[in-house]
Amino acid sequence: MLPEATTTTMRLFLAEFATSLPPDTHAVLVLDGAGWHGARALAVPANLTLVHLPPYSPELNPVERVWLYLRERFLSLRVFVDYRAIVDACCAAWNRLVAEPGRPRSLCDQPWIRNVSS
Repeated sequence: MLPEATTTTMRLFLAEFATSLPPDTHAVLVLDGAGWHGARALAVPANLTLVHLPPYSPELNPVERVWLYLRERFLSLRVFVDYRAIVDACCAAWNRLVAEPGRPRSLCDQPWIRNVSS
């Protein structure tokens, strides 16, 4: 988990993600309009392609449902003592999400995705 969302941390994430891919694999990442997603200073590894969504299109960004799920079930209506408590709560919430087989897919499933990936 990175402490901030900036061009620098996005660059670190992309570099780490790119090295985690099997050889000869190319990945496409769909990104919203966050400033650090499209900054000119962002270095994109050769085995990644970034596709930017049009503005104001949450229906095209199914991960928004993941964030909603995490907030509603694990992170809302709480007071955190300090930064470390926030990070711990976020990590625990994420771990609970990925421990449920099929939950991420069920949250992100959209008819247009099935049409595109079939």
